[in-house]
Amino acid sequence: MMILTAIFIPAAAGLILLLGPEWKNRKRLRVFTGAALAASFLAACAVVSLSMGGNNVFTGGNSMFTGGNSMFTLFNLTTGLPVFFKVDGVGCFFAVLTGLLWVPAGIYSFAYMEHEWKEKRYYGFYLLSYAMLTGLEFSGNLITLYLFYEGMSLLTLPLVLHNGSREAIMAGLKYLFFSLAGAYMVLFGLFLLNRFGNTLSFTPGGVLDPTLTEGREGILLVGAFVMLLGFGVKAGMFPLHAWLPTAHPVAPAPASAVLSGMIVKCGVLGVIRTVYYLFGADFLRGTWVQQVWMTLILLTVLLGSMMAYREKGFKKRLAYSTVSQVSYILFGLATLQQEGFTGAFLHTAAHAMMKCGLFLVAGAVIFKTGKTRVEELSGIGRRMPVTMGCYTLLSLSLIGIPPFGGFVSKWYLGRGGVNSGLPVFDILGPAVLLVSALLTAGYLLPISIRGFLGGEETGGKTEREEAPFLMLAPILLFTALVTLLGLFPDKVTAFVTGIADVLVKEGLAG
Repeated sequence: MMILTAIFIPAAAGLILLLGPEWKNRKRLRVFTGAALAASFLAACAVVSLSMGGNNVFTGGNSMFTGGNSMFTLFNLTTGLPVFFKVDGVGCFFAVLTGLLWVPAGIYSFAYMEHEWKEKRYYGFYLLSYAMLTGLEFSGNLITLYLFYEGMSLLTLPLVLHNGSREAIMAGLKYLFFSLAGAYMVLFGLFLLNRFGNTLSFTPGGVLDPTLTEGREGILLVGAFVMLLGFGVKAGMFPLHAWLPTAHPVAPAPASAVLSGMIVKCGVLGVIRTVYYLFGADFLRGTWVQQVWMTLILLTVLLGSMMAYREKGFKKRLAYSTVSQVSYILFGLATLQQEGFTGAFLHTAAHAMMKCGLFLVAGAVIFKTGKTRVEELSGIGRRMPVTMGCYTLLSLSLIGIPPFGGFVSKWYLGRGGVNSGLPVFDILGPAVLLVSALLTAGYLLPISIRGFLGGEETGGKTEREEAPFLMLAPILLFTALVTLLGLFPDKVTAFVTGIADVLVKEGLAG
């Protein structure tokens, strides 16, 4: 029942804002939104805590990772197709991560949205999107995940459309078209799994029935690949990535932050459920699906980095960076190997915080200066030293420089690639990641260098113009979290390794 509470709180608050009268007092509007966000996050944390059954979340207790005892059935679509929620380690990981992004970015928006219109509408859809994400993460089967996945796509669309410009409308339509196309691909796989699987419930090791699948492996591999493409749309995987660098720059900065930090991770979550819980890693290992999927991933990593390197718009450069960096996560998952899996989860957490922080920095710069192009940022570090100092630290982490969180995740990803046992890819994969890291340095660090060292010398003291505290505090928080993840990764790594033990080892043997 607590799961339903975690979904109901943000959903009810969002509907109150959207359907209720205008709030004349802006302060009360923000207090209501902030309270709803905090209550939603606390409810999700309560679900995680109760599902642990007294076990420490970081010790890797099997009851936690195989699903625990927390289940709640909402209703039945038809006989044999229940919409229900079930808590497991993967869902808990994503739920906590979502709250860690959604609440600070929401607080940031209280200051940022002062110069935007339809503030109440924005907060309404922001809360409803949080409700859809919570339902998505705690989904117990594919049909439940699909319903909340579609709901999430539709309810985040107004965040892209918010400013109402022609550019925003066209970006929103592209986002909608690609999202629906990806969802239809997933629907094809759903039909196949319903026909050839024992159940649609998420089961470590997969749900395929050997008595039904014998002789039909070809069509099932096609179904798996189509589902990977479908979820890959949301994750920005080539060749269906074009919506991402179009939609992110036109959305308000806090919306861009959560789109890049968490919404794209919904595609990653879908991939995890598809590979490790539905078809099973053992079914896909060594097949053409793994090889073609890995090829598309490495193309995405390289092309995204190259496009970011060439891009002159600040937010659009960060958007292309997301295209590349999320495919790092997919690379780890595609190795079907424990270290790669661990690296994928660590990079999910690190990238979410790094990229959310970077987009908030971009929003702070735009808020204070109105500058949106990279070449306009010369000297910005002397005007906004704290903001740009955080940008520099977050950039170093994204490149993979120790001691930040990005280094730890990329270390595991590189080891996973080398030890994957995939001919060619065991060398090509880490090599592409290394080239991408160099390109990442090439498109992020020059902004810091010009920001602190560039600009004309006036002979006088540069006036500082830091962003308001409500905007600066979340940026500092994400910078601190990424640093702590790099300095003290042991507990998070132990948690993720516990999940990998079940899915990559025990799950395959079951």
